Amino acid sequence: MRIKIEQVQFKGGICDIVIENKNITQIVPAASGEFDRVIDGRGKLASAPFYNTHCHAAMTLLRGIADNLELFDWLNNYIWPAEGRMRREDIYIGSKLAMLEMIKSGTVFFNDMYFSPAETVRAAEEMGVRAAIGMIAIDTAAPDKRAEYAADCRELWERRGEYSDLIQLTLAPHAIYTVGEAELRKIAERSEAEQLPIHIHLAETVREVEECKALHGCSPVEYLDKLGLLGPRTLAAHAVHLSEKDIEIMSERFVTAAYMPCSNYKLSSGRFQFRKMLDSKVRVTLGTDGCASNDNLSMFDEMKFGALGAKIQLDTPTACSASEIFNCATAAGAEAFGINGGIIAAGKVADIMLIDLDSPMMVADHNPISNLVWSADSSCVDTVICNGRILMQNRIVPNEKEIIAQARRSARRLLAP
Repeated sequence: MRIKIEQVQFKGGICDIVIENKNITQIVPAASGEFDRVIDGRGKLASAPFYNTHCHAAMTLLRGIADNLELFDWLNNYIWPAEGRMRREDIYIGSKLAMLEMIKSGTVFFNDMYFSPAETVRAAEEMGVRAAIGMIAIDTAAPDKRAEYAADCRELWERRGEYSDLIQLTLAPHAIYTVGEAELRKIAERSEAEQLPIHIHLAETVREVEECKALHGCSPVEYLDKLGLLGPRTLAAHAVHLSEKDIEIMSERFVTAAYMPCSNYKLSSGRFQFRKMLDSKVRVTLGTDGCASNDNLSMFDEMKFGALGAKIQLDTPTACSASEIFNCATAAGAEAFGINGGIIAAGKVADIMLIDLDSPMMVADHNPISNLVWSADSSCVDTVICNGRILMQNRIVPNEKEIIAQARRSARRLLAP
């Protein structure tokens, strides 16, 4: 398919953007030729879309069930019991709701860790988004649940040839407090043998760090490093409570850190060392976490709160610029997962969002990137294109009402007495 985005604002000028199949092929003042679709770009800003690098998509169904709790109380007494009532179909439905929300807020990729991962793949393929889907490991679950998780991961792996090139698989040990040393070593070996990414929660709370030091005599980062889990394929979610040595190790091993400001602040888990991480050459990306701890999937919120958090932590307005946090939400996230996107340029994959410049939040447009970080929200997103496929146009996503109705029914059943 050949698509033209006509007379759209881009980098301070007006141009046509040409998409052929999956790629951007031209950015020119006026494109000629025959096109299958022409999108009127007048009054719109062409921007890179968002890449959400840490998410639990199906947790949309648990939005709002448990507030004002510390992490372990929240997990043990509320979230895990509710998740125990989830059926495979609930995970599929909850994941579709998450993807609807992500598309409507300009996100085209998410990195997920959850149960019944084949259901999340099914939803992603139907919705047309990119996804990295984790083969989850949790040793602390009941024996029947561990067997179920293992079977689900085998199914996901055995069916990998059926998936489109928008889907990639990861190894997803939940955390050092839920996965034992022997299993973590096996995961490190498999990652090396099959060149699979590793996605793990790391150093999220003070308690995690203190327990790791008591059990292993070192920090969580040092512990994973000893086990061989840290490397350029590793994404560490949260990475809040880090020493200077921890940050140095992450930099030396080329580990990617996923910054989740909204979740960190809601659970009061701690403050991410944004400036220190960037200055230490650690790749920093942004994620939303799940809807039970955020409670939305808007990367606009993550950019704003992420930049504010960096400034507050160091008590200086220069701790984080709009362009730095925007890069974390776009190009850095794409790069972390080997996606040739995150910026708009000829030769890149056709991942694009169009922002409505007539939205009051985008006026005045002296500095569009500043507006996207500090004033815009999801309502400013007009059109979303992923891999050359139009997922939303004029803020309409196909089958929205059906997706929402199904999700509402599933959510009510999960919490029914």
